Amino acid sequence: MAFATITQLKTALVRGARANLFEIEVGFPTALSTATNTVSNGATDSLKLLCKSGSVPGFTIGTIEVPYKAGRRIKIPGDRTFADWSITVINDEDHKLRRAFTSWVNLISKSNYDSATKSTAQDYYKDIIVSQLNGDGAVIRKYKLNDAYPTDVGALDLSFDSTDTISEFTVNFQYHHMQAANGTTAFSTTTDLA
Repeated sequence: MAFATITQLKTALVRGARANLFEIEVGFPTALSTATNTVSNGATDSLKLLCKSGSVPGFTIGTIEVPYKAGRRIKIPGDRTFADWSITVINDEDHKLRRAFTSWVNLISKSNYDSATKSTAQDYYKDIIVSQLNGDGAVIRKYKLNDAYPTDVGALDLSFDSTDTISEFTVNFQYHHMQAANGTTAFSTTTDLA
């Protein structure tokens, strides 16, 4: 869209969404609270404060090519796929969040498959909510990553010459699908993305 005047451009930009106004909420598995005492100590609330960066996940519509006459191809929309999603977390001195994510990965990969108390997929699938906020801190748009789980917890870089930095690490997730909603509106159970 072309703006006729600089005033129109300024007016449009006043209401621009800010990339640094966000909140990410991860619901840690309940099995972790009894095993490690990390979730009951507020890992979910800590993440709201210590999540340095994230993103609103993207998605792709696949393409099915059907051959036609003379080498031509008809393109038909395929399935929607969601890319890996990652966050960067500021590490606290107690390593509370790192322990929570490590315990979550351990819950997924523990090897007691023959045990009556073995973990199932429902034990480690949790929803993640990514919210875009306005200047007053109110949620203007939110996205729910359904049935998410961490696939890897990144390394902690250590160095003698990093005197003016705080330790941080990344966590990568997989999830099944994504839903979107405005502000305080509830997520719809009938649509993936609106």
